Amino acid sequence: MNKHLIALAVAAATLSGAASAAQVYSDDSSSLAIGGRVEARALLSEQADNKNVPAKLQTTDNEVTDISRVRVNIDAKTQIADGVQGVGFFEREFVQDNSNDENRYMYAGVNSDQYGQIVYGKADGSLGMLTDFTDIMAYAGSVVGGTKLAVADRTSNNLAYTGNFGDLTFKANYVFSGAAYDADTGKKTDVHGFSTGAVYKVADTGLALGLGYGEQRDQNGVDTHKARSEQTFATASYTMGDLYFGGLYKYGRRDGKNLVTDNVTDTQGYEFAAAYTAGKAVFTTTYGFMKDENAHNVYDELANAVAIDGTYYFNSNFRTYASYTFNMLDKNKVGKVAASDQFVLGARYDF
Repeated sequence: MNKHLIALAVAAATLSGAASAAQVYSDDSSSLAIGGRVEARALLSEQADNKNVPAKLQTTDNEVTDISRVRVNIDAKTQIADGVQGVGFFEREFVQDNSNDENRYMYAGVNSDQYGQIVYGKADGSLGMLTDFTDIMAYAGSVVGGTKLAVADRTSNNLAYTGNFGDLTFKANYVFSGAAYDADTGKKTDVHGFSTGAVYKVADTGLALGLGYGEQRDQNGVDTHKARSEQTFATASYTMGDLYFGGLYKYGRRDGKNLVTDNVTDTQGYEFAAAYTAGKAVFTTTYGFMKDENAHNVYDELANAVAIDGTYYFNSNFRTYASYTFNMLDKNKVGKVAASDQFVLGARYDF
């Protein structure tokens, strides 16, 4: 398998069903495709017996939790000028108990074959393409990349641009100030800001480099000022035959919460990922570490985990996988649940 195929195989672990979507309508100028996935997942981990007590005082049991989900998406395009298309995309996720069903994407805009695409709605921010360098697991996500600012992640009220220029991909987005309400307090909330990033593939060397920055202001309905948060990500990857290696470094200012005190804190972290493809099987592993920034070189760990998994692709539509996460946080500081290992068995059908 050449380096382009291994990259696609690794990326398939995180892509939605859009890549295998079925075209249900097409004419000379327009097309409509429907895709998605059905994913059965069983999670074995420590679960709290009583969640209404401090984390360090919780008693726990090892339990199997059904975290199955379904995603359905609609991808529409229509030609509006020479080399220019109107585009629209919608995706909704359903979980087994309907507690966290959500619209993951809902946007429309214009795509130019020459100048790129601009959309508005609920769309990706600009740092996701950087955290994808290490977010390659069948189940376990990127413990560092998963802490992206809201404006740099998938979010609503978002004006987003993507441009592909040869080996360079550039993204920029702005999330507008708007009224929302905290479900628990009923207070008005407001998060707005921007992010931008670039990825450069160094010709046919197998090397790719990325750099990005995000900034947001957050009004939580209680504080009288709007707190400013910032993040910088730097990434690199190298693909050699059936092997893939990726690395990520993050520095953040007021972009995280201390797991012990729950205070807003500065963060610093790094993550490494590797994958090996053997026929229809893909084996992946990641290590991520993140800490907060305190005075006098004293810090608390916010993440410290190794994950390994194996995925077997029966064909382009169906796969099974097993994933284990070794969580190395101190349970005496963050509680048994936050420091729990996780084991997941999954089966996924893409359509």
